[in-house]
Amino acid sequence: MKKYQCLVCGYVYDEAAGVPEDGIAPGVKWEDVPEEWECPECGVSKADFEMIEAE
Repeated sequence: MKKYQCLVCGYVYDEAAGVPEDGIAPGVKWEDVPEEWECPECGVSKADFEMIEAE
């Protein structure tokens, strides 16, 4: 499972955790997150995220 960080606010999308409050179940891979999904912290698009190294 990978993690992707918002380049604007630093929010981290963790594939293992998902975003249940946005209807994205734990285990959903980044490429399967809908294109219209926005950062829950600042509202930017998926294009403004980049993969980061897992701790």
